Amino acid sequence: MNIKEYLKEKGIVCNDFRLIDQAFTHSSYVNEHKKVNIDNERLEFMGDAVLQIWVSDRLMRLKEPLSEGKMTTLRSQLVCETSLAKYARELKLAQFLKLGIGEEKTGGRDRNSILADMFEALLGAVYLTTSMSEIDKILDEVISPYLVNPLNAIIIDYKTKLQEYVQADLRKSVNYEVVSASGPSNKPTFEMCVKMDEIILGIGSGSSKKAAEQMAAKNAFDKLAK
Repeated sequence: MNIKEYLKEKGIVCNDFRLIDQAFTHSSYVNEHKKVNIDNERLEFMGDAVLQIWVSDRLMRLKEPLSEGKMTTLRSQLVCETSLAKYARELKLAQFLKLGIGEEKTGGRDRNSILADMFEALLGAVYLTTSMSEIDKILDEVISPYLVNPLNAIIIDYKTKLQEYVQADLRKSVNYEVVSASGPSNKPTFEMCVKMDEIILGIGSGSSKKAAEQMAAKNAFDKLAK
């Protein structure tokens, strides 16, 4: 699948795929390809501004208003490098990244700083070629879930942290199971547990299975890391 097919599958309409392609072009690739002379840094600048205004707008529109201080704190968490890299991984965007050979060999395709810059560059490219309505389709998927219960938003990917911790120490894997589901269909609450060798390591709840899994992983990680 190429980037054009990927965006079409997401329902994102773009008018200029040259900019989209540029969003995935890292400076290391430009350095190694004489025919390519533009990287994604300018688009990253644009994307950062788009991201800031989008998140600020959503925080202002919350049904239960937050104070200026809480909005500032939450926004900083939602747009930090770690979070942006997490969004890029969730959307599986790294497959389209163009890197130089050296950067590729040293793990650049999974480096937080490169993924975060690429994600912002994509936002910049989409905005410049379309409108904020197309930006909504990207950010609604990865950021809006954290705004359902903003004061309890989990930005840290505890599932990854837990798996890395368990593999490093015990070389085993964990799995997640639904414990219960309750509430109306438009506002459900899921309870999930995380297990290793049928031993329950942690339990958590959330408004989606993914959110509940993160809470369960956090519960397990907090106990194991003590």
